[in-house]
Amino acid sequence: MKTTVDLLKIGDKATITYVDLDKIPLKLLEMGCLPDNSLEVLQIAPFGDPIYLNVNNGSHLAIRKETAREIQVELLGK
Repeated sequence: MKTTVDLLKIGDKATITYVDLDKIPLKLLEMGCLPDNSLEVLQIAPFGDPIYLNVNNGSHLAIRKETAREIQVELLGK
């Protein structure tokens, strides 16, 4: 099922399918937020912002919800 990172829940694992290069900071791309990489949601702040992720290369990222909306993913089975 395709969705965006901002709609994932804690523990969800997904593969990145599309990243809008004009709306994503270069630093996130350098840390592994690229198509075909997998990620897992580790934590979500109480009001839903930021979202703490583990990207498949071992990078741990905290991203804002508005940025997470720009990263499309395909959910992996649990």
